[in-house]
Amino acid sequence: MAGHSQFKNIMYRKGAQDKKRAKVFTKLIRELTTAARSGLPDPAANPRLRAAILAARQANMPKDTVERAIKRGAGGEAGEAYEEVRYEGYGPGGVAVIVEALTDNRNRTASEVRAAFTKSAGALGETNSVSFLFDRIGEIVYPAAAASADDMLEAAIEAGADDVASDDERHVVTSAPDDLNTVRDGLEQRFGPADSARLVWRAKTAASVDEDTAASLFKLLETLEDSDDVQNVYANFEVSDEVMARLSA
Repeated sequence: MAGHSQFKNIMYRKGAQDKKRAKVFTKLIRELTTAARSGLPDPAANPRLRAAILAARQANMPKDTVERAIKRGAGGEAGEAYEEVRYEGYGPGGVAVIVEALTDNRNRTASEVRAAFTKSAGALGETNSVSFLFDRIGEIVYPAAAASADDMLEAAIEAGADDVASDDERHVVTSAPDDLNTVRDGLEQRFGPADSARLVWRAKTAASVDEDTAASLFKLLETLEDSDDVQNVYANFEVSDEVMARLSA
């Protein structure tokens, strides 16, 4: 009986991991298709497509899956057109949340996002209702092993970046949105391909929340990220190490 239970637990974990991986692939395929449709199918001439291919590689997506997604986008096949939509609102504790989505059905996506906010005692707002609390920036990430902190900072400044934050795991280079591609190209000439290079929303200030609010916020973010339509979620809150330890226990 114990062996049977252990087998079932292993199968459950594998099923959960496979399901999560499938969702990641679904989101990446949408981005690959949209990037190929929005510009040239050549990643060298299409920065968005180049970033999408890089993300697909990081997720270990099979090469033929990547190529099929790009081919569909480049060929403009019917049924593969996704629209970029941004939703903004307030979650538990009045925390500001930005949701970026790629959807082929705005009504469906809006309904899902609104339901997630409502169930968490939050509220979906109008466009630009919370974006003023964030800055739109370019973000390029390298593993810590790619260079020393000093070398990365020097190269980033030379490439036109605004700032670099380095720790034991990674270097995070930030830039103005319009400078992202130039900075990325400059760094790649010296250090090779980055782990990621994309436009993100960075909160200007982060609200400190208690354990109950943090638990509700994490549930909201998980619900949003579980949607196939949702690509990215940003929120302006922070959790202390003590609270995070209790939530993870």
